[in-house]
Amino acid sequence: MNTPARPAPGPGVTVRVPAKVNVQLAVGGRRPDGFHGLANVFLAVGLYDEITVTPADALRVTCSGPDTHHVPLDATNLAARAATALARRHGREPDVHIHIAKDIPVAGGMAGGSADAAGALAACDALWGTGADRAELLGICAELGSDVPFSLLGGAALGRGRGELLTPLDVGGAFHWAFAVADGGLSTPAVYGECDRLREASGTGATTADLPADPDPSPALLDALRDGDPAALAAAVSNDLQPAAVSLRPSLAATLAAGTAAGALAALVSGSGPTTAFLAKDATEARTVADALLASGTCRTARVATGPAPGATVLRTG
Repeated sequence: MNTPARPAPGPGVTVRVPAKVNVQLAVGGRRPDGFHGLANVFLAVGLYDEITVTPADALRVTCSGPDTHHVPLDATNLAARAATALARRHGREPDVHIHIAKDIPVAGGMAGGSADAAGALAACDALWGTGADRAELLGICAELGSDVPFSLLGGAALGRGRGELLTPLDVGGAFHWAFAVADGGLSTPAVYGECDRLREASGTGATTADLPADPDPSPALLDALRDGDPAALAAAVSNDLQPAAVSLRPSLAATLAAGTAAGALAALVSGSGPTTAFLAKDATEARTVADALLASGTCRTARVATGPAPGATVLRTG
């Protein structure tokens, strides 16, 4: 069981990190190394985890918040791996207590684990005074996982390669979302595998011999973000992993239909799922959609959030 222990009082650093939604996730053909090239348009949204690091005799991870029994507390935890990677680069031991206060859905396709890694990296950098520049931190993030660099950066960005090669994007206004949180999680590798299977079954093929290796972002979507136009964004959002996520979790179809019936401008699976995301025209409509989703019985809970949100932000030092 995951202990709800809080960080000990004393010197420490707390960093807040946001969730993300993929407003476009275009998946290229499977490469020989098993990965897929992406055109991944990230938008950070205002659901946050808070990562606190304090000096300790050895590396230790604790976690509190919803569904924390799904969060590993050993060296496989991405936040622990982030602390270890930064410590090794600077010739020290990763002797910190990392406490993760979770509010981002766990294993929900909103990059909660990646956010925790970025938060731990930023917090340890501040605690240890390593003076790592943004390029070094982003390099470590990319080693940890495809979504981790964006969790550090926040805002909105286009991710190429596996999603780790980021180009910041201009956003002309706030976008309001409702998110439906499902029971349990979906394995990202399993969803990509199902995406490949469905492509092969459809006759298109699944490899770079059949499909473009590096898909392109939608110009209409990038324009909608820049203009702050929710209706235009709704018309352009897409997720190539959505059929696979629904195939593995058929109940998601009912959730998507419930949000659409409640007036959402667009409905899509967030990343590899199973969280589903619903774009609304304003904050009031987002709350209406969230309430309808909860009443529909098709999800465990529903949340509202606005994007873009800032990336990893130091809230407390000392």
